[in-house]
Amino acid sequence: MTVKVRFAPSPTGKLHVGNVRTALVNWMFAKGQGGSFVLRIDDTDLARSTPEFEQGIEDDLTWLGMLWDERHNQSKRFDRYEEAAARLKADGRLY
Repeated sequence: MTVKVRFAPSPTGKLHVGNVRTALVNWMFAKGQGGSFVLRIDDTDLARSTPEFEQGIEDDLTWLGMLWDERHNQSKRFDRYEEAAARLKADGRLY
């Protein structure tokens, strides 16, 4: 089994100690298990998310040495979520 963990901050403000602690625990676990660390930007709050805060998240994690193996923006993956929901509904597993 391959370990894959994610850190999904919202780019609506700067990272705080709680964000960094979560990222660090996930990053250390992934690296300790030979797995991958995914940075998934949770930018679905379109009214408050900004490119500047998104860049700040990347800059902070890089400065801390917590480099990611994959990076995704949640807002650009809605089609994947809709497809998964449709499959679950077709299987009678969605209510």
